[in-house]
Amino acid sequence: MSVTVPEPHWRHVPVRLDVERWATRRTRRRVLVVVHTVISGQRILDAIRLLEGDIRVQTFFTQAPDVFSNGVSEFLDRLGGLVLPWSQAVQTNFDLALAASHGSLHDLQAPVVVLPHGAGHNKFTPVVHRGRRVVAQRGVYGLSRQGLVRDGAVVPEVIVLAHHEELARLGRECPEALPAAEVVGDPCFDRLAVSLPSRALYREALGVRARQKLVLVCSTWGPDSLLGQGWGTLERLVTELPGDEYRIAALLHPHVWNAHGDWQVRSWLAELARSGLILVSPHGDWAGAVVAADHIVGDHGSVSLYGAMTGAPVLMAGRLDADVDPGSPMAELMSFAPRLHGDRPVYPQLKRSSVLRRSHQYERVAARITSEPGRFARRMRALLYRKLRLRAPATRTITEPAWLPLAVRYDEPGSVIPR
Repeated sequence: MSVTVPEPHWRHVPVRLDVERWATRRTRRRVLVVVHTVISGQRILDAIRLLEGDIRVQTFFTQAPDVFSNGVSEFLDRLGGLVLPWSQAVQTNFDLALAASHGSLHDLQAPVVVLPHGAGHNKFTPVVHRGRRVVAQRGVYGLSRQGLVRDGAVVPEVIVLAHHEELARLGRECPEALPAAEVVGDPCFDRLAVSLPSRALYREALGVRARQKLVLVCSTWGPDSLLGQGWGTLERLVTELPGDEYRIAALLHPHVWNAHGDWQVRSWLAELARSGLILVSPHGDWAGAVVAADHIVGDHGSVSLYGAMTGAPVLMAGRLDADVDPGSPMAELMSFAPRLHGDRPVYPQLKRSSVLRRSHQYERVAARITSEPGRFARRMRALLYRKLRLRAPATRTITEPAWLPLAVRYDEPGSVIPR
């Protein structure tokens, strides 16, 4: 479904692509990275980094229309890539385009590879109405006909999946898209796995002492999320748990920051920061914070699902009846992970969750995130070079551990300063 959003022409100036005679390097292939949202842009980075060092390939970026596009221009500015306005990108031929969302991809003049931008495919898309007429039925985001088919044709040339079981789900949702599907793996799963041995470094980066336990509160976006249901969970964790034994950190979905603004989020949480809350910066790597956690209090967002693989017990908050596909790994996690009850003391609930964590249910749901553990980089690079019709470099792919997480500082100029 296309969404009309004003294009930021003041940032993205048209670029002439026929300037080979002035170019320092003559490249053989042109790749377009299509960024709809900050979170989708972050996921695509895991793929395009696999082209690093190849002087045969020139990468361009563009911001696609999306209702959640706030923050994308700044994200692209930080990358320092060559950014084309959307109006130019859709009129230019590329050898390959990469995206991690689906809006307006049918307008591109390139074969498109679409990656998921979370852990699997868990959430439903809403029914779309035009007046009183239903124009798109409810379906699983990333697997539904609503996002994959346009004018009777499947739009992506490749639909990247993380697990073989998703093939069956895609076949139920959009069987004509099955020939385009390829099981590659999950880059975040692999990064978390290689980061686990460095857990002490991530804890130190967040200011957690050796004998303290870190409770990581993870909220996705929207009214059904942990924060969407109110501040009560954060407030209770900060006020009820003894500070000498526990540290509380909040990890918020980029849509929360981009919808309300960095200043506003810092302002809302300033009082809790004075009481010891660690606010994880959206400009750092979130994966290290997940590795550092001793307990995870989450909702139906992807981070809660990734937490199932780290060894930390997960307690669920947010809406219990969130719009999640009952056949997804997230639904399975929500079916057995204990719920944090607002009418009971927090401390014994955390203790009890540690006992329940010994169940093999966590390992089973973690195994549903990817059927190619540790192999995303190798398989994704092979896919990219096959579609680019180039021989892949002889160098071996390596999954790097997560960067150290950053905590929001309240003592910088222009910030909300705890008194």
